[in-house]
Parts: sequence; C-alpha cells; structure tokens
Amino acid sequence: MKFKGKEIKVILSEEATEEYNELNRIVGDELQRGVTSSVHQSIFRSVERVKGWLKENPFAGEQVQKGLIPNYYFQKYGITNLWRIDLSDYWRLVYTIQSNEIEIIDFVLNIVDHKKYDKIFGYKGK
Repeated sequence: MKFKGKEIKVILSEEATEEYNELNRIVGDELQRGVTSSVHQSIFRSVERVKGWLKENPFAGEQVQKGLIPNYYFQKYGITNLWRIDLSDYWRLVYTIQSNEIEIIDFVLNIVDHKKYDKIFGYKGK
C-alpha cells in the first residue's frame, strides 16, 4: 500500500511479536479444541484488522500528546511520537511512526491488555 506516494510497512517490535505470537498460539489451541468464539479470538481478529488499517493509513490511531508519552518508550525505543488504537476487550495496540523519503513505518511497540496499558502509562486502578 502507498500513502501520499510512500510505501507503508507495519513492523512489530520484539515485545509486540511475543504478544502477537502468544495470542496466535492461544487461538490455535482453542480452534483445535473446537472453540470457535472466544475473547482471545476476538482480540486476535481486531489486531489483524488494525494491521490492515495501518497499511492503508499509518495515522489511523489516536496520537498520544508528547507530554503524556511514558518514559518507558523514550528509554526503550527513543521514540518521538506515539499512537494508540483500541482493540477488542479493552486491549490496546501502541505504535510509533517513522518515515523517510521512500517509506512510512508503523512500528508496533505493544499489544497489551488494559491492566498492562494502565501500568505503562502510570494510570492508577480504581
């Protein structure tokens, strides 16, 4: 896909790859047991759907204000921007956008449940 004349790539970080693979494994196990509908399957489908959206429009998510970007992402990835998209069952996909003259890369940093998302962003539970 192209966006404003540039190729778009969606790449998963090592951490996001582990999260994605774990979801995929759980869904595979469920399907082998004959489970055709579950929370994990819903989340996995929403991740796949969002990856498709990002290939069409790298800015499909909601941009996180610079002052609200957790230090975790600055320290681990040295990012300058952060975006998020809601997934099924209150999960989140968190990514950053990198660009040059040739391509736009949506680098997926995390695919996380609400509890881990709140922890990363420093939100307190009720």
